[in-house]
Amino acid sequence: MENEPDHENVEQSLCAKTTEEELNKSFNLEASLSKFSYIDLDKELEFKNDLIDDKEFDIPQVDTPPTLESILNETDDEDDSFVLEDPTLLNVDTIDSHSYDTSSVASSDSGDRTNLKRKKKLPDTFSLHGSVMRHSLLKGISAQIVSAADKVDAGLPTAIAVSSLIAVGTSHGLALIFGKDQNQALRLCLGGTSVGGQYGAISALSINSDCSRLLCGFAKGQITMWDLASGKLLRSITDAHPPGTAILHIKFTDDPTLAICNDSGGSVFELTFKRVMGVRTCESRCLFSGSKGEVCCIEPLHSKPELKDHPITQFSLLAMASLTKILVIGLKPSLKVWMTFPYGRMDPSSVPLLAWHFVAVHNYVNPMLAFCRGDVVHFLLVKRDESGAIHVTKQKHLHLYYDLINFTWINSRTVVLLDSVEKLHVIDRQTQEELETVEISEVQLVYNSSHFKSLATGGNVSQALALVGEKACYQSISSYGGQIFYLGTKSVYVMMLRSWRERVDHLLKQDCLTEALALAWSFHEGKAKAVVGLSGDASKRKAVVADRMVEILFHYADRALKKCPDQGKIQVMEQHFQDMVPVIVDYCLLLQRKDLLFSQMYDKLSENSVAKGVFLECLEPYILSDKLVGITPQVMKDLIVHFQDKKLMENVEALIVHMDITSLDIQQVVLMCWENRLYDAMIYVYNRGMNEFISPMEKLFRVIAPPLNAGKTLTDEQVVMGNKLLVYISCCLAGRAYPLGDIPEDLVPLVKNQVFEFLIRLHSAEASPEEEIYPYIRTLLHFDTREFLNVLALTFEDFKNDKQAVEYQQRIVDILLKVMVENSDFTPSQVGCLFTFLARQLAKPDNTLFVNRTLFDQVLEFLCSPDDDSRHSERQQVLLELLQAGGIVQFEESRLIRMAEKAEFYQICEFMYEREHQYDKIIDCYLRDPLREEEVFNYIHDILSIPGHSAEEKQSVWQKAMDHIEELVSLRPCKAAELVATHFSEQIETVVKKLQSQVLLFKFLRSLLDPREGIHINQELLQLSPCITEQFIELLCQFNPDQVIETLQVLECYRLEETIQITQKYQLHEVTAYLLEKKGDIHGAFLIMLKRLQSKLQEITHQEENTKEDSSLKDVEDTMVETIALCQRNSHNLNQQQREALWFPLLEAMMAPQKLSSSAAPHLHSEALKSLTMQVLNSMAAFIALPSILQRILQDPVYGKGKLGEIQGLILGMLDTFNYEQTLLETTTSLLNQDLHWSLCNLRASVTRGLNPKQDYCSICLQQYKRRQEMADEIIVFSCGHLYHSFCLQNKECTIEIEGQTRWTCYKCRSSNKVGKLSENSSEIKKGRITPSQVKMSPSCHPSKGDPAVRKAPSEPVLDPQQIQAFDQLCHLYRGSSRLALLTELAQNRSSESYRPFSSSQSGPAFNSIFQKENFQLQLIPPPVTED
Repeated sequence: MENEPDHENVEQSLCAKTTEEELNKSFNLEASLSKFSYIDLDKELEFKNDLIDDKEFDIPQVDTPPTLESILNETDDEDDSFVLEDPTLLNVDTIDSHSYDTSSVASSDSGDRTNLKRKKKLPDTFSLHGSVMRHSLLKGISAQIVSAADKVDAGLPTAIAVSSLIAVGTSHGLALIFGKDQNQALRLCLGGTSVGGQYGAISALSINSDCSRLLCGFAKGQITMWDLASGKLLRSITDAHPPGTAILHIKFTDDPTLAICNDSGGSVFELTFKRVMGVRTCESRCLFSGSKGEVCCIEPLHSKPELKDHPITQFSLLAMASLTKILVIGLKPSLKVWMTFPYGRMDPSSVPLLAWHFVAVHNYVNPMLAFCRGDVVHFLLVKRDESGAIHVTKQKHLHLYYDLINFTWINSRTVVLLDSVEKLHVIDRQTQEELETVEISEVQLVYNSSHFKSLATGGNVSQALALVGEKACYQSISSYGGQIFYLGTKSVYVMMLRSWRERVDHLLKQDCLTEALALAWSFHEGKAKAVVGLSGDASKRKAVVADRMVEILFHYADRALKKCPDQGKIQVMEQHFQDMVPVIVDYCLLLQRKDLLFSQMYDKLSENSVAKGVFLECLEPYILSDKLVGITPQVMKDLIVHFQDKKLMENVEALIVHMDITSLDIQQVVLMCWENRLYDAMIYVYNRGMNEFISPMEKLFRVIAPPLNAGKTLTDEQVVMGNKLLVYISCCLAGRAYPLGDIPEDLVPLVKNQVFEFLIRLHSAEASPEEEIYPYIRTLLHFDTREFLNVLALTFEDFKNDKQAVEYQQRIVDILLKVMVENSDFTPSQVGCLFTFLARQLAKPDNTLFVNRTLFDQVLEFLCSPDDDSRHSERQQVLLELLQAGGIVQFEESRLIRMAEKAEFYQICEFMYEREHQYDKIIDCYLRDPLREEEVFNYIHDILSIPGHSAEEKQSVWQKAMDHIEELVSLRPCKAAELVATHFSEQIETVVKKLQSQVLLFKFLRSLLDPREGIHINQELLQLSPCITEQFIELLCQFNPDQVIETLQVLECYRLEETIQITQKYQLHEVTAYLLEKKGDIHGAFLIMLKRLQSKLQEITHQEENTKEDSSLKDVEDTMVETIALCQRNSHNLNQQQREALWFPLLEAMMAPQKLSSSAAPHLHSEALKSLTMQVLNSMAAFIALPSILQRILQDPVYGKGKLGEIQGLILGMLDTFNYEQTLLETTTSLLNQDLHWSLCNLRASVTRGLNPKQDYCSICLQQYKRRQEMADEIIVFSCGHLYHSFCLQNKECTIEIEGQTRWTCYKCRSSNKVGKLSENSSEIKKGRITPSQVKMSPSCHPSKGDPAVRKAPSEPVLDPQQIQAFDQLCHLYRGSSRLALLTELAQNRSSESYRPFSSSQSGPAFNSIFQKENFQLQLIPPPVTED
């Protein structure tokens, strides 16, 4: 049967016309960029020149663009090829940001190579998506495969290809062709075992697009073509590729005369089938040579019949995956590389995968290539532009937590992945969400490892390709028409997406009704993934899904009733229905099927009383949120009864005001509301049910009026009713419905008129003879005058100035005046509220009200001339509000002020004075008002400081303040002083003269001068004369002598001589001593203190033995301590003779009482006095030499006559102190000597250590140092290991003058670190950036070679940089501060006169204490040992 397609005769000369010129035009980007970018991107780069930067990527310029052969035959050596550090660099074209919605399965961080293998588990999505895939065993085919192996020795299955037929290749060279019908019958058995013996196993299969031809590739390299209609062998090809390599892939393209094969040598060949003169031939062309890199996966782009005219198909695109990169080439019209993309560093055992599919992006259908290796899937969208060039756009890639061995598109949105542990993962491509995971280990998948290792031809493949082949299963999985076929060792399985009905039914079979409803709703809303079987427009799809959901809901309701536990606690039944019934309600309302909910569902659930109750409770949140309106009367009635029975009356009220209650029994509902105090609901029922607005008011008035008229206190319940009544009246008058919503517009005027008519009724409907007139207004005024008047005020605001509205307003006002003014039941506050309300209304510019002015005078008399003094502040506040509201125009101002002063309404007076700018009189108002008298200071300050007041006004205020200065000072001295200092600092002396009281003057001056009083006054700005300060000190001596010294320490402006006279006048000896010391008369101060001490000692001496008062001894001790402190403070600045003049009299004074007491009869306090004397001796020992002290004691006439027993304790104590200090000195000296010895040893070892040069040649001239014979030259060796001739260094200007000496710097280290001068920083030296030099004596190296002379080191005892570095390293050996530094620190803490034998080597200009550092630790350990 010669039915070859006619296009086999098409001339292939176009393919061979790939000229150098055309390639140069295509490859016009840089050479290294071409490894990962695409052709013809120069236009894009013009607009996106900020995406690829030559400098950033270090891309070199090339003179000659690469040829196709140089690209295809490029070596795949990973060490040499350019590898993308980050695959996102591929994105040199526009990213399609609309092709994905959410993040990837794991992460989109493609740059982080360490996180690619994320072994985290994804959440179980079964409950969300259900079972997406249906997998089933093709029993007929599986049985026949096993049977063929047994009966005809077909061998095990090795490859599968699927079109409208299913082809299975076997290990013995047979191709079994099965139908895809229900019988799965064996149609053809192509080949035979003899062929298998010659060619080996079938390693690859391919069926062309019209299912007329089958290509078989064999393990030993042969290729056969079969006619699938007749079973006839058409071609047997043995020379298409190098012999001895297995066929790994063979693929038909869309052109039936063109196929592609890939062998185990890694080469790719194009096979062109022709029939000339009835003779079938096959021409082969190498597309990619395996010697330059091994391709292990190929995938031509196949288009569906409906896309045959797509412009991209004319290029006949082919994707190839080698072990290191991806290539996309076009076979037509001429061979051209459109893209290369390197993987980067990947797991060498991972399998490269390629898959094409047409997808719709931005309303255009274009092919998308998915390629992956390992756990990252990249998507590339391929488009053809108007110029005919192909552009590749990188889409969002997919990160996984598993390694892939297969990738299959099942449709344009859904992909199926197979991981290395044989688990299928169904992924939605756009959202990158995992829909389902299926375990398929039962398939026992066939792997192609033996063909990748080419075992049939002796295993002559590379180790890398063999490693990839371990997991290769390319030929075991085939997809066609949305179905995926998996070839097992004894079976064939098929996988496909379930239809939406199947997915829902699958959940129903597993009794997962809630999940089934959720899944169906996602289909209804169009949010489900991998949807199959829903067609038509959106409304039609929704209707189909809704019908199915209704069926499920009926089933769900039946199941809820059937599964209800018959026995047990009622709580268990309630919990059961609370789990089930809300689902029914939710979905019925989501589907907008209230008819279903309130008829069939309600009837069904009403069979069980518990279910009915739960159903009714479920409706509550929907009613309260106004999502459920139009409930049937029966359900509404049952709902109210149910909540009544459960005593949930608050819930009933909330429900009623959200329901349409016109269909209920109004009277019954009103009665229920009244009985249960549901006033909001009652008002709502009257308003909405009967359009009746007055009846609720009457009912509420009947409750609150009697107790108010009787003067009784209202209960909490009655207060609530009264407040609701006020709010209700306010809503009616404002046109709003109560408790929510609005009154219909046509009813608003009617309701307002009805309410006004009701309020101004003369008597109520069932009035008793005793009832007073206007009961409703009277009741509201008694209940809450202020709020009722606020309601009226708001209503008046809304009134339009028509005749009726004006009449209503005047009528209401007349009634208010009649009720309140003619009745004594109302409090002043209530009456004041009324007139404040009236004043506001009268003050309006468009006012039409009339009020008799005499009424305001009556109110003024009523408020200012009460019968008693009760409610004084309330009356004043009411009158103030009335005036502020505009009522002042109703009064004569002079009469108002007189009455206010008479009634002591000082705030009223202030209000009136302020209107007349009589600010000085306001001060009297403040001072007379006990509640506000302290506010006078702020008032005066504001008047004097805030701009806007005239100078005359300020002067009058200040004069008034001066007249009342004594009152102000007695009120708050601090505030008065601050006021004076702030505004009139130059008049302080005047103020002082005005203050006659010495106590007030003292308080004023203390506040003014003592900063400790808490007021902030700048003393420099005051410029007080010293006499005022001295006057304050004198007052202080009178009223508070204990505080004089402390105050003098903070005062500044006083004269010493005058102050000393004042303190002497009041006999304040301590203060006098302090002042004398401050003056510089140390001796005079000491004599005063000494005199005090002697007088205290005399008191002790004459005390009787039986007195046990310790206070006098305490006085002695305190006085002695103060005297010692005086001596210590000043001894540093005195010479030896002056010191002795202080200390010896003090010692004599302390020892005098002990001389008087005999040893036989010791004094009562002798032991205490001895202790105090010892304290004096210890203190003076720091300033007086020990021999002088002993000599002075022994020269005493008392002790000189042999009475040494009394001072024995003193002398022994002094000797103990001497012994302690001697031991401390010896220990310190020993430690210092040890530290010094150890430090010098290490320093000497560091300085004398030899240097080891890295090379034996000069680092500048590169000549060996011993071979240069030009002149007497020195050899310079640095500690960094570099060696130079001194002549070379001098030429490079590597010398620096420091302190008159020449220092060398290392040329190489200096140039590399760009340092131009020798740094003194020890850390720099330590790092070797600037290295001190050392001269090596040449005789010690090669004395016989005649080496050049050597410069001698300088003889001055100055540390050179080498020694400085060694000493610095020595200091760094200590983890903390050295003992030398600690002792130096202690020495520096001594007095300025003390001798400092040591100085710290690290001390800077700003001295920081070692002991104040946070990490200071005193380490009592020997110094560390340095390592050589």
